[in-house]
Amino acid sequence: MMKFTKQNFIFLVGGIIIYVVDIGVDFWVASKYFCQGQYRWGILILCFRGLSSLITQVFSYEWFKNDWEGTDTGKLKWIFLVHLFQCGIFIRYWFALKYGCQAAFKQKSSGDASETDPPNFIQKQAVDAVADINMLRVFKTFLETTPQLFVQIYILMEHGKNNFCQYAAIITSFCSISFSTVDYQISLRKSLPDKDEFRVLPKLVYVFYKLLTITSWILSISLMTLLNVRSSVILLIFLWICGFTWTLKQHTTFCKSKKMEYLYRTVVGIILIFTFFNIKGRKTKVCISIYYATHTIITLGILFVYMFWQPSIIKEIHFTIVSILTILSLVLGIVFLVVYYRLFHPTAYCRPQACSDEVDGQAGQKDRVEIGRFQNFIMQ
Repeated sequence: MMKFTKQNFIFLVGGIIIYVVDIGVDFWVASKYFCQGQYRWGILILCFRGLSSLITQVFSYEWFKNDWEGTDTGKLKWIFLVHLFQCGIFIRYWFALKYGCQAAFKQKSSGDASETDPPNFIQKQAVDAVADINMLRVFKTFLETTPQLFVQIYILMEHGKNNFCQYAAIITSFCSISFSTVDYQISLRKSLPDKDEFRVLPKLVYVFYKLLTITSWILSISLMTLLNVRSSVILLIFLWICGFTWTLKQHTTFCKSKKMEYLYRTVVGIILIFTFFNIKGRKTKVCISIYYATHTIITLGILFVYMFWQPSIIKEIHFTIVSILTILSLVLGIVFLVVYYRLFHPTAYCRPQACSDEVDGQAGQKDRVEIGRFQNFIMQ
């Protein structure tokens, strides 16, 4: 296991700041829409926030319950109340800061020592605490931040009006997605055995791959929504059904209970609308190729529909700009994707136990406890 470093601690603090700022910006933007009489947008922003918060609190509490099984029930009642008031993530940040500070500034870990030795045990606690937070932030990013980014870009394109709060929301969303993806990959490298450190260049390539492909897709869906809202909603629902069906066929074993596993698969289906998500830790060259080929075909199809159904709009400058940005970000995103997987991605994703075909049985449950949560939650 790699060490939890001072740089990791700084990233953790940065993540907290972005998280708090993101909350403030959400309520600020929603209040602006309410003040302007645009109630549907304000309600939509708050709905994304509420849904994201509810789901992350449910997963966070479930993980606390699994980790503290057999301990003092009084602690769990207190933890339940904190999560009931939607503040569970801050408890997790407190633990992460506590263990992270000890691991980065007060402990000296020996590489040959076992994980049960005090210094390495603190390192493991810090890594695990941050990994849990980053899993929850992945949920938040694709349940709230990315949909909100889509809404803000759509409003900007539909009305042609812009103000400071819209730009602030868009910038904050991009920052949140960037921090979430980078922190996730850092935790992935630390949780998987014998993996190289996630250095600066791989981080940049990975962030550009994710941001550019997501941006291209959001611009495409925004254009389709401008053309026909109903068709856009139908497309998104269809893509979610495809993603959810795929997760069912993968027989994921992330959660201990069946209900939580289906909730997890539902969330993964939503994530798959926006970006590729590897849920089994296996080589997915074919799957990822099909995924982005499908996105490319849909993106090009949307642009061609505009050209044939509304040829007059081609002359408008905003359509030209958005079309160029959509194609450019898609091409560059795929280029960064290829570079990342060719040069920087780990060749193996998890231990043999985690990659076994055994699912939903007691042996699978045992493996999950031994190898930790993160290795059943792998995203490329």
